[in-house]
Amino acid sequence: MRLRDKVAIVTGGARGMGSAESIMFANEGAKVVIADIRREMGEDVAHKIRKNGGTAEFIWLDVTSEEQWKSLLVRTISLYGKLDILVNNAGITGHDSVISTSEEQWDQIMDVNAKGVFFGCKHSIPYMIKNGKGSIINISSEMGLVGSAMGSPAYSASKGAVTIFTKSAALRHAKDNIRINSVHPGPIDTPMLSESSPGKSNKSETVLGLTPMGRRGTPDEVAFGVLFLASDESSYVTGASLVIDGGYLAQ
Repeated sequence: MRLRDKVAIVTGGARGMGSAESIMFANEGAKVVIADIRREMGEDVAHKIRKNGGTAEFIWLDVTSEEQWKSLLVRTISLYGKLDILVNNAGITGHDSVISTSEEQWDQIMDVNAKGVFFGCKHSIPYMIKNGKGSIINISSEMGLVGSAMGSPAYSASKGAVTIFTKSAALRHAKDNIRINSVHPGPIDTPMLSESSPGKSNKSETVLGLTPMGRRGTPDEVAFGVLFLASDESSYVTGASLVIDGGYLAQ
């Protein structure tokens, strides 16, 4: 098992890529804390993991609350004694232009997508230092590396922040034996993809038309990349940006 005896927190673990990551981690031997605001869905993922012989716990978390992050880490250590892996997967999308994005919308997207990653790293790293090592995977986006005429500028800005924050944090903590990397999915078949363009199927088809592989990715296809970065197989990888996008950024 690739994550035997490791302890992992996955934010946004109740659905989509987060659910796939949580289940895959547990199947590879990790004890998983599923942190999300969707209690019923998160509890269901934890139940499925335990039913399959794995170890998992759901803990309610609003990633924009620093106090809740502190509490999550204390509870995780109380349950499992350490922290090896953090996946900052929780995120929200947007579908407004620059001029139609309100201040409230901008702040919400930046708070969840960027500040949530900052809080996660800030409060997890000290426990990883005590543990002697750790791996943090921050989920960005292909839109965190390039601009898009069709996407939300606020969303792109938040994911771009995750990209550069990841590199800077990785450099700061490389000597602590803590690896910090980002993952950049393209269009993945998750609920959030549908939410990104409500009632705009033409937009979705246009994005797929620009993707060389001509299809949406699956949550498992992203989770396999995250698993690699979480495992000791990637022990010499830090500050990297792993793109999983069907070839979009290769153009």
